[in-house]
Amino acid sequence: MAGEDELKLLGTWASPWVSRVKLALHLKGLSYENVEQDLDNKSDLLLASNPVHKKVPVLIHNGKPICESVVILEYIDDAYGTVGPSFLPLVIPWKVAFTADGEEEKTEGIKQMLAAVHTLEGALKECSKGKPFFGGDSVGYVDLALGGLLAFLQGTEELCGSKPFDIANTPLLLAWVERFTALDAAKVACQMSASWLSLPR
Repeated sequence: MAGEDELKLLGTWASPWVSRVKLALHLKGLSYENVEQDLDNKSDLLLASNPVHKKVPVLIHNGKPICESVVILEYIDDAYGTVGPSFLPLVIPWKVAFTADGEEEKTEGIKQMLAAVHTLEGALKECSKGKPFFGGDSVGYVDLALGGLLAFLQGTEELCGSKPFDIANTPLLLAWVERFTALDAAKVACQMSASWLSLPR
Protein backbone atom coordinates (compact mmCIF):
# COMPACT_ATOMS: atom_id res chain seq x y z
CA MET A 1 0.00 0.00 0.00
CA ALA A 2 1.24 3.47 -0.81
CA GLY A 3 2.85 5.24 2.10
CA GLU A 4 0.34 8.09 2.10
CA ASP A 5 -2.72 5.83 2.07
CA GLU A 6 -4.84 5.72 5.19
CA LEU A 7 -7.61 3.16 5.56
CA LYS A 8 -10.11 3.11 8.41
CA LEU A 9 -12.92 0.60 8.72
CA LEU A 10 -15.94 1.58 10.80
CA GLY A 11 -17.72 -1.58 11.86
CA THR A 12 -18.76 -3.97 14.55
CA TRP A 13 -17.41 -7.46 15.16
CA ALA A 14 -20.87 -9.06 14.97
CA SER A 15 -21.71 -7.80 11.46
CA PRO A 16 -21.29 -10.30 8.59
CA TRP A 17 -21.15 -7.35 6.18
CA VAL A 18 -18.21 -5.88 8.08
CA SER A 19 -16.56 -9.32 8.08
CA ARG A 20 -16.94 -9.37 4.29
CA VAL A 21 -14.93 -6.15 4.01
CA LYS A 22 -12.33 -7.31 6.54
CA LEU A 23 -11.80 -10.47 4.50
CA ALA A 24 -11.24 -8.41 1.36
CA LEU A 25 -8.74 -6.11 3.07
CA HIS A 26 -6.77 -9.03 4.48
CA LEU A 27 -6.82 -10.93 1.18
CA LYS A 28 -5.37 -7.82 -0.46
CA GLY A 29 -2.78 -7.55 2.30
CA LEU A 30 -3.85 -4.00 3.15
CA SER A 31 -3.19 -2.38 6.52
CA TYR A 32 -6.15 -0.59 8.06
CA GLU A 33 -7.37 0.82 11.35
CA ASN A 34 -10.37 -1.06 12.71
CA VAL A 35 -12.67 1.44 14.46
CA GLU A 36 -15.22 -0.58 16.43
CA GLN A 37 -18.63 1.08 16.63
CA ASP A 38 -21.34 1.01 19.29
CA LEU A 39 -24.52 0.92 17.23
CA ASP A 40 -26.61 1.90 20.25
CA ASN A 41 -24.52 5.04 20.63
CA LYS A 42 -23.29 5.89 17.14
CA SER A 43 -20.13 7.94 16.88
CA ASP A 44 -19.92 11.34 15.25
CA LEU A 45 -17.50 9.83 12.73
CA LEU A 46 -20.03 7.19 11.65
CA LEU A 47 -22.87 9.72 11.44
CA ALA A 48 -20.71 12.08 9.38
CA SER A 49 -19.40 9.29 7.13
CA ASN A 50 -22.78 7.66 6.43
CA PRO A 51 -25.35 10.38 7.17
CA VAL A 52 -28.15 8.76 5.16
CA HIS A 53 -28.27 5.19 6.51
CA LYS A 54 -26.02 5.59 9.57
CA LYS A 55 -24.90 1.96 9.22
CA VAL A 56 -21.69 -0.04 9.09
CA PRO A 57 -19.51 -0.94 7.34
CA VAL A 58 -17.92 2.29 6.18
CA LEU A 59 -14.44 2.31 4.69
CA ILE A 60 -12.63 5.64 4.90
CA HIS A 61 -9.80 5.97 2.39
CA ASN A 62 -7.70 9.10 2.89
CA GLY A 63 -10.72 10.86 4.36
CA LYS A 64 -13.17 9.66 1.68
CA PRO A 65 -16.00 7.47 3.04
CA ILE A 66 -17.33 4.51 1.04
CA CYS A 67 -20.52 2.84 2.27
CA GLU A 68 -22.27 -0.50 1.62
CA SER A 69 -20.22 -3.69 1.69
CA VAL A 70 -20.56 -4.61 -2.00
CA VAL A 71 -19.67 -1.07 -3.08
CA ILE A 72 -16.67 -1.20 -0.75
CA LEU A 73 -15.49 -4.48 -2.32
CA GLU A 74 -15.72 -2.93 -5.78
CA TYR A 75 -13.85 0.15 -4.57
CA ILE A 76 -11.05 -1.91 -2.99
CA ASP A 77 -10.66 -3.98 -6.14
CA ASP A 78 -10.52 -0.87 -8.30
CA ALA A 79 -8.23 1.17 -6.04
CA TYR A 80 -5.87 -1.76 -5.41
CA GLY A 81 -6.31 -3.71 -8.63
CA THR A 82 -2.63 -4.64 -8.84
CA VAL A 83 -2.48 -5.89 -5.24
CA GLY A 84 -3.51 -9.41 -4.27
CA PRO A 85 -6.41 -11.34 -5.84
CA SER A 86 -9.19 -9.74 -7.86
CA PHE A 87 -12.71 -9.94 -6.44
CA LEU A 88 -14.21 -9.06 -9.83
CA PRO A 89 -12.63 -11.68 -12.11
CA LEU A 90 -14.64 -10.66 -15.16
CA VAL A 91 -14.55 -6.88 -14.77
CA ILE A 92 -10.83 -6.35 -14.18
CA PRO A 93 -9.64 -8.38 -17.23
CA TRP A 94 -12.25 -6.58 -19.32
CA LYS A 95 -10.79 -3.24 -18.21
CA VAL A 96 -7.32 -4.45 -19.17
CA ALA A 97 -8.50 -5.65 -22.58
CA PHE A 98 -10.38 -2.41 -23.23
CA THR A 99 -7.78 0.08 -22.00
CA ALA A 100 -4.49 -1.72 -22.72
CA ASP A 101 -1.84 0.25 -24.57
CA GLY A 102 0.05 -2.73 -25.94
CA GLU A 103 -1.07 -5.81 -27.86
CA GLU A 104 0.53 -8.19 -25.35
CA GLU A 105 -1.33 -6.63 -22.42
CA LYS A 106 -4.60 -6.68 -24.35
CA THR A 107 -4.13 -10.35 -25.27
CA GLU A 108 -3.51 -11.26 -21.63
CA GLY A 109 -6.62 -9.34 -20.55
CA ILE A 110 -8.75 -11.21 -23.10
CA LYS A 111 -7.28 -14.54 -21.96
CA GLN A 112 -8.17 -13.82 -18.33
CA MET A 113 -11.64 -12.62 -19.28
CA LEU A 114 -12.39 -15.79 -21.25
CA ALA A 115 -11.21 -17.89 -18.29
CA ALA A 116 -13.62 -15.98 -16.04
CA VAL A 117 -16.45 -16.51 -18.53
CA HIS A 118 -15.73 -20.25 -18.52
CA THR A 119 -16.11 -20.20 -14.72
CA LEU A 120 -19.43 -18.37 -15.10
CA GLU A 121 -20.66 -21.05 -17.50
CA GLY A 122 -20.14 -23.65 -14.79
CA ALA A 123 -21.74 -21.40 -12.18
CA LEU A 124 -24.84 -20.91 -14.33
CA LYS A 125 -25.23 -24.66 -14.76
CA GLU A 126 -24.87 -25.21 -11.01
CA CYS A 127 -27.01 -22.31 -9.78
CA SER A 128 -29.84 -22.35 -12.29
CA LYS A 129 -30.52 -26.11 -12.09
CA GLY A 130 -31.74 -25.94 -15.68
CA LYS A 131 -33.94 -22.90 -15.12
CA PRO A 132 -33.71 -19.68 -17.19
CA PHE A 133 -31.64 -17.49 -14.86
CA PHE A 134 -28.92 -17.69 -12.23
CA GLY A 135 -31.67 -16.96 -9.71
CA GLY A 136 -33.90 -19.75 -11.05
CA ASP A 137 -37.19 -18.93 -12.73
CA SER A 138 -36.74 -15.18 -12.27
CA VAL A 139 -33.91 -12.67 -12.43
CA GLY A 140 -31.74 -12.56 -9.30
CA TYR A 141 -28.75 -10.63 -8.00
CA VAL A 142 -26.15 -12.43 -10.14
CA ASP A 143 -28.28 -11.93 -13.25
CA LEU A 144 -28.43 -8.20 -12.57
CA ALA A 145 -24.71 -7.96 -11.83
CA LEU A 146 -23.71 -9.76 -15.03
CA GLY A 147 -26.49 -8.23 -17.11
CA GLY A 148 -25.15 -4.76 -16.41
CA LEU A 149 -21.87 -5.77 -18.08
CA LEU A 150 -23.32 -7.11 -21.32
CA ALA A 151 -22.97 -3.90 -23.31
CA PHE A 152 -19.32 -3.66 -22.28
CA LEU A 153 -18.71 -7.27 -23.26
CA GLN A 154 -20.29 -6.60 -26.65
CA GLY A 155 -17.92 -3.67 -27.01
CA THR A 156 -14.97 -5.90 -26.21
CA GLU A 157 -16.02 -8.14 -29.09
CA GLU A 158 -16.16 -5.17 -31.46
CA LEU A 159 -12.86 -3.69 -30.26
CA CYS A 160 -10.82 -6.85 -29.78
CA GLY A 161 -12.47 -9.33 -32.11
CA SER A 162 -12.95 -11.84 -29.30
CA LYS A 163 -16.38 -13.25 -28.49
CA PRO A 164 -16.90 -13.74 -24.75
CA PHE A 165 -19.88 -16.06 -25.37
CA ASP A 166 -20.21 -18.65 -28.13
CA ILE A 167 -22.19 -21.80 -28.80
CA ALA A 168 -19.14 -24.08 -28.63
CA ASN A 169 -17.69 -22.98 -25.29
CA THR A 170 -20.50 -21.26 -23.41
CA PRO A 171 -23.86 -22.50 -24.75
CA LEU A 172 -25.68 -21.89 -21.47
CA LEU A 173 -24.43 -18.32 -21.14
CA LEU A 174 -25.21 -17.59 -24.77
CA ALA A 175 -28.81 -18.71 -24.23
CA TRP A 176 -28.91 -16.71 -20.98
CA VAL A 177 -27.75 -13.57 -22.82
CA GLU A 178 -30.59 -13.96 -25.31
CA ARG A 179 -33.15 -14.35 -22.51
CA PHE A 180 -31.76 -11.48 -20.47
CA THR A 181 -31.51 -8.99 -23.34
CA ALA A 182 -35.09 -9.87 -24.36
CA LEU A 183 -36.38 -8.56 -21.02
CA ASP A 184 -38.24 -5.25 -21.30
CA ALA A 185 -36.18 -3.88 -18.40
CA ALA A 186 -32.92 -4.77 -20.16
CA LYS A 187 -34.03 -3.09 -23.38
CA VAL A 188 -34.65 0.14 -21.48
CA ALA A 189 -31.81 0.13 -18.97
CA CYS A 190 -28.83 -1.40 -20.79
CA GLN A 191 -27.03 0.93 -23.17
CA MET A 192 -25.85 -0.64 -26.39
CA SER A 193 -22.12 -0.80 -26.96
CA ALA A 194 -22.30 1.77 -29.78
CA SER A 195 -23.31 4.39 -27.22
CA TRP A 196 -20.09 4.18 -25.25
CA LEU A 197 -17.47 2.89 -27.71
CA SER A 198 -16.66 6.50 -28.53
CA LEU A 199 -16.03 7.38 -24.88
CA PRO A 200 -12.39 8.13 -23.90
CA ARG A 201 -10.63 5.12 -22.41
